[in-house]
Amino acid sequence: MNIKLSSGFMQKMVIVGVLLLIIIVLSFLSKSFLTVTNFNNVTRQVAFVVITGCAITPLMISGNFDLSIGSVLGLTGMLSALFVTQSIPLWFSIILSTLVGSAIGLLNGLMVVKLKIPSIIATLGTMYAARGLALVISGGNSIHMGLGKSFTVLGRGYLGGIPIIFIIMFLTIFLFYFIESKTILGRYTFAIGGNKRTALLSGINVGSIIILLYFLVGTLTGFSGTLMASRLGVGQAMVGSGFEFDVIVAVVLGGTSIEGGEGSIFGMLIGAFIVGFIANGLNLMGIHSFYQSIVKGVVLVGAVLLDQKLKGRIAD
Repeated sequence: MNIKLSSGFMQKMVIVGVLLLIIIVLSFLSKSFLTVTNFNNVTRQVAFVVITGCAITPLMISGNFDLSIGSVLGLTGMLSALFVTQSIPLWFSIILSTLVGSAIGLLNGLMVVKLKIPSIIATLGTMYAARGLALVISGGNSIHMGLGKSFTVLGRGYLGGIPIIFIIMFLTIFLFYFIESKTILGRYTFAIGGNKRTALLSGINVGSIIILLYFLVGTLTGFSGTLMASRLGVGQAMVGSGFEFDVIVAVVLGGTSIEGGEGSIFGMLIGAFIVGFIANGLNLMGIHSFYQSIVKGVVLVGAVLLDQKLKGRIAD
């Protein structure tokens, strides 16, 4: 038990140190980096990763993956815009679109638990299916006519001088931190990821927990899709392409083990900002987005290697 706590503490200190180092370096490389406006922009961009990452983190702690979140984000965002153009009230359009995400999450959970399909394969299938469905429904066209000014309120609006999306992000963080640290669901999630067989023998309904975790992922991803569409002011089927990897990089960089059993919402949050600041810094320096993909790949591999290194040192 002490080994796990020490390893987790060291990982958090390391990633916080990395985040501070990135901020210091980028502040010297670009005069536009260390400004309130730029930090607000980065937080807005990171918010979608954080909101979805709050649900993905416990899922990965349980030892499962979801590669469909990018496609679900595009599908639900497109649907929210489509529903509004069909004279459906905005609030109901958001609920319907979010429920579509919930249904896909539930489907993923049932395939993994009931059909015994490996999580990577099951969610890879829904990734392609959701993206294809979004393209079929939209005809490959963006939906931007007839949305009205209220459509962008959640993504661009303010409440008491604070961007609404910031409020939603921090409420989501607090909720899932509470679930992680104070609830039976949080304890069971770590138990399943640490040793699934032991969890079963302890009387934990492993299947139901995993299905619930997938349902939460689908729900938050669906809601994030509506937020993304609101932020952009348009519904597009191809929005969210590669989003799943941004989230996974943030979660793994934040110390969540790809083998399950370890991780934290706090770590994911720091990991998301590391990825966000790196991308932002490269943009400010005029470096092409192609190179950003290379950096994300290097960061992901480096995070896994660092995780293994820390575990090896603690174990020794």
